[in-house]
Amino acid sequence: MAPRRQTGCGRLSRGLLLLWALLGTGLCHVGAEAEGFGQDARTSPPVAVFNWTAQLLEETYANITQKCWELFVDLMRNVTASELCEWKVISRPYSFLQGCLEGWADHLHYGYPNALAEQYIFQSHHRYFHNCTLGHQVYFDPPEDVLLAMIIAPICLIPFLVTLVIWRSKDGKAQA
Repeated sequence: MAPRRQTGCGRLSRGLLLLWALLGTGLCHVGAEAEGFGQDARTSPPVAVFNWTAQLLEETYANITQKCWELFVDLMRNVTASELCEWKVISRPYSFLQGCLEGWADHLHYGYPNALAEQYIFQSHHRYFHNCTLGHQVYFDPPEDVLLAMIIAPICLIPFLVTLVIWRSKDGKAQA
């Protein structure tokens, strides 16, 4: 049997780190007593400290966002092709993806919007919503027979109305 290797706070495996990030609990804490800071250190509560490096933060956020994407894809499996452009159907999975990306960025103090989150949003649009039209309705010309009736009716009505006005005005002079 090989000797078991001890791991410290600086040597967390990726799986444990992801679990720690997902559960939001700190694994590495500074001791309760701080020395050399006088009266303030004795009255202040101990603070959980973890030295996030930029690379570790990006790697953690990348792992979490991959899980957000996988859950989004799983939710989108229930949506049929004909329902992909209906906001009532896709709003829940889409909002979940956006909320997951934004929430974890906020939780990790990573900053949002960021390049990785935008990549997943663009990927969702490219994969699922690329055939959806814009929000406005597309209008078409009416059939030719309807269009012809709409043009000719006012043209025929004008001479009739002119004749009626002239006839009524002659009638008014005869009565006076």
